[in-house]
Amino acid sequence: MNITVIGAGNGGLALAGFLGMRGYRVTLYNRTLRRIAPFMKSKTIKLEGEVSGKVTIENITTDIQEALSDAELIMIVVPAFAHADIAKRVANYVREGQIFILNPGRTFGALEFWNVLRNMGVKKDLIVAEAQTFLFASRTSNPGVSHIFRIKNAVPVSALPANRNNRLKEVLEEVLPEFQVVSSTLYTSFNNIGAVFHPATLILNSGRVESTYGKFEFYLEGITPSVAKVLEKIDQERCLVARTMGIEPMSAVEWLNYAYDVQGNNLFDAIHNNSGYQGIIAPPSLQNRYIFEDVPMSLVPISSMAKKLGIETPAIDSIVYLASIMMNRDFYREGRTLQRLGINNLNIDEIKKLLNEGV
Repeated sequence: MNITVIGAGNGGLALAGFLGMRGYRVTLYNRTLRRIAPFMKSKTIKLEGEVSGKVTIENITTDIQEALSDAELIMIVVPAFAHADIAKRVANYVREGQIFILNPGRTFGALEFWNVLRNMGVKKDLIVAEAQTFLFASRTSNPGVSHIFRIKNAVPVSALPANRNNRLKEVLEEVLPEFQVVSSTLYTSFNNIGAVFHPATLILNSGRVESTYGKFEFYLEGITPSVAKVLEKIDQERCLVARTMGIEPMSAVEWLNYAYDVQGNNLFDAIHNNSGYQGIIAPPSLQNRYIFEDVPMSLVPISSMAKKLGIETPAIDSIVYLASIMMNRDFYREGRTLQRLGINNLNIDEIKKLLNEGV
């Protein structure tokens, strides 16, 4: 199978190398040359950590048409705020039967991507899918070198439209059996654990990030007992929204057990029992995807859906407002609200029908 990975950041580099090691013909695409120039000629990716070794992949390019020309499966590994831009870039070059997977979609990523393609006149038979989270905890340590801290046990994924899940399952059972195909992108969107862990932890550690104290471990040092209580409240609000829509959510503690085989009496204990988080350093700045991705593309759509359902989400809303103040942005205006997604006037049954059937 020919697989294209879009995005050569922390996740994309690791995934391209991982798929190459599994014997697939992999093309790695990145929008800019700077990130891929040092290893573009050799086409060699080195993996360290839980997976180690060197692999030479088929191609590395900045040409999106070239990247898509032979691809059957396209793994999109960019921050969620870039999903719409990637959809615009690929629209003129998509082919019948291609499968696009957002790794991850965050909340309503597949719907946003689908809407852009349709608005640009794409009528080909495609599958747009979204993963609930990314398969690895990974970081780029040097150009062309990725450190994989941990591979998750399983990652839920679903197609849009969901009536194409059987085809998605056929492909992923061969390529990435770690992916578990679930009923709908409503499930993957509202089991978005990054929305729980990332923005609040970074904001509540902003003094430490902006000071001169130096590096610290994001999860194991940044999530103290008090911070964990805030995350638990955000998680409770997320789960309430999901249940009201008829989705049985995984709590953050349940997800840590599902993905990493760790347990704990509460969220603080479960996070600190996870060896997969050891060595993951906090961002050096607040100008980071944990805010620019996870606030407008994760928390805002959860909050927007909550308002439609008449549910109060004070913890989620407080993080959105704080992030907006600190970044001098209006994330409610910029983010994936139901209105921007074109589903504000639909009831829950109509939204489910859209995600299941694509119409």
